[in-house]
Amino acid sequence: MRQAAAPRSRTTGISSAAKKRSASARLARDVTELLVQLGLKPGNAAPYRVAYHDACSLQHGQRVTSPPRQLLARAGFEVLDVPERHFCCGSAGTYNMLQAEIATALGKRKAAHIASVDPDIIAAGNLGCMVQIGRFAQTPIVHTVELLDWATGGPTPPALRDTPLREPAARGAPAAQDRAKDTRVVADPNPTGIW
Repeated sequence: MRQAAAPRSRTTGISSAAKKRSASARLARDVTELLVQLGLKPGNAAPYRVAYHDACSLQHGQRVTSPPRQLLARAGFEVLDVPERHFCCGSAGTYNMLQAEIATALGKRKAAHIASVDPDIIAAGNLGCMVQIGRFAQTPIVHTVELLDWATGGPTPPALRDTPLREPAARGAPAAQDRAKDTRVVADPNPTGIW
């Protein structure tokens, strides 16, 4: 027997369950929002080039894009924006299992865009994204909070312990790739045109 749908409010057309979910969503916060509010102390990280990946849940769901970048920059890292940062990496919960071919293509595309900015480290705030991007990227990927902890006196993130990082450029100096005026042609990561 089918259960009746939840009653809808006459004034808004939204079910009471949807109103509760909306109220819960307004209370949910990303850890970086809290750290900005609490005033995380500035770090003393070497100015490694960090490509920040915007997880869909943060940028589209919670509309959080600035706090992670602000904190990483204040910690001492050079924060790099990734081309097509609004695109999904292909993880999207179970999407990478249910739509494996498309998820793989998205993951490769995201990794290629990340590589195009020549980072030393990739930062992300979503474990699913980290696993997905890590499948295709050659650069180590670390949770944003791990980098912030490291920059403020915590331990080296496990993903970086056995990874030799290049000597960071002096603050404000162009990266080696920029100085060399690299003219590489990157193969189209979307040869099938599926997006």
